[in-house]
Amino acid sequence: MFHTSELRSIIQWSVWHQAVHERNEDTESPSLKTCFDFLDKTSRSFSTVIQELHPELLVPVALFYLVLRGLDTIEDDMTIALEEKDPLLRNFHDFLEKEGWNYSGCGPKEKDRELLVQFHNVTEEFKKIKPAYREIIKDITQKMGNGMADYCKIGEHNVNGVNTIADYDLYCHYVAGLVGNGLTRLFVESELANPALLQRPHLQESMGLFLQKTNIIRDVKEDLDDKRRFWPKEIWSKHVTNFEDLFNPANDTAALNCSSEMVLNSLRHADQCLFYLAGLKEQSVFNFAAIPQSMAIATLERVFRNPDIFKRNVKITKGEACKVMTRSTQNLKEVCEVFKEYTRKIHKKNTPRDPNFLKISIACGKIEQFIESIFPTQDPRAVIAANAGLPPPQSAKEIEDTVKAKEAKDDTFYMLAAVIGTIGLISILMIFVAWMVGARFDLAFKELMKGNLYKPESTQAVEAIIEKYDHGEL
Repeated sequence: MFHTSELRSIIQWSVWHQAVHERNEDTESPSLKTCFDFLDKTSRSFSTVIQELHPELLVPVALFYLVLRGLDTIEDDMTIALEEKDPLLRNFHDFLEKEGWNYSGCGPKEKDRELLVQFHNVTEEFKKIKPAYREIIKDITQKMGNGMADYCKIGEHNVNGVNTIADYDLYCHYVAGLVGNGLTRLFVESELANPALLQRPHLQESMGLFLQKTNIIRDVKEDLDDKRRFWPKEIWSKHVTNFEDLFNPANDTAALNCSSEMVLNSLRHADQCLFYLAGLKEQSVFNFAAIPQSMAIATLERVFRNPDIFKRNVKITKGEACKVMTRSTQNLKEVCEVFKEYTRKIHKKNTPRDPNFLKISIACGKIEQFIESIFPTQDPRAVIAANAGLPPPQSAKEIEDTVKAKEAKDDTFYMLAAVIGTIGLISILMIFVAWMVGARFDLAFKELMKGNLYKPESTQAVEAIIEKYDHGEL
């Protein structure tokens, strides 16, 4: 079930959302259309924002996503022996330029298996994009493939999970931080982002790590069922003896405190994500980067101190997602408002019983402080007026709110007038029709003047009235 506001958000997004750019399918080759079909199948959420990108970036980013999705599919498939998987991961970047290459060795249950079976469509389109874009995609694919192969070789990764927070950050770097670096290079190469972003690798890194860490927290039960563990032992060992103990209802308090520490680790990237978004010039690129980040902070609030994450996969509702997406396609200020709103919700759910209560409060305060530094709520004119003993001037927002309030009042008046007018007109028409067919309103009026407001109950009373006014035929 949807709340009314959520249903409204779904309708608004479906009806009123206008893409900055629209994909032109008429000019696409059959292999490119197949690529976009796979994009829809592998990730509907990312597919939407990718297909609204600037034409210069549309195909390179779509192919970049499919390449990394293919690489990730091989890494995730536990049915592939390490002896086969290692060279596949390390050489995947070379396969991109090998005409007709595909791979059918994934297990039948792997959901993105078909992408690799028909990977020749990706390689066909890859050779058509600009050499600069090809070089960036190949470089990131090589680094990511080597990183994944290294982790696959570490037996402890699959048995006991990630050991230290440093290992956790390194793993997230390989599977997500590198994506942030690659996308930034594509944005700058297309001249749709500030080149200064290339000089701030920590911002690129945070864009990927914030998303990846949020997903790892959300998917903890699903990963356990797949015999995969990504929560670092350095964190969970503070709260339970064995990782599986987190899923025992008897350890609810310890599990929630552990998840809070994981959320704290993710929150530390939030303000840097907002800093990064300030460097994006073009609206479709901004939307592409902002929507996932806003969805991540909303998801982080949903999983914070939520015991359900140890029972099932917890996600934000479709209505809430539509509301977040609508707000995130406006501007940086509105995205900051989204972050502020969900950060305050996290802070409100924080409890002094949590060992990390103070650290979480500080992390939430740091996000708000950063937002305040770029979009101050304190109007400098108000400070000057207060020092001079004058009444504070109205801010632009206050003026806008006043205008909106007046418009709402006027709208209410006109609506009431329209309703009353409509009812009056219908009443007049009904009286006129009744009069035309012979209704005796004069008699009804005389009875009303005598105080007879209701229909006579006895038959005798009715006949008396008829006899009184019935003069017979003339």
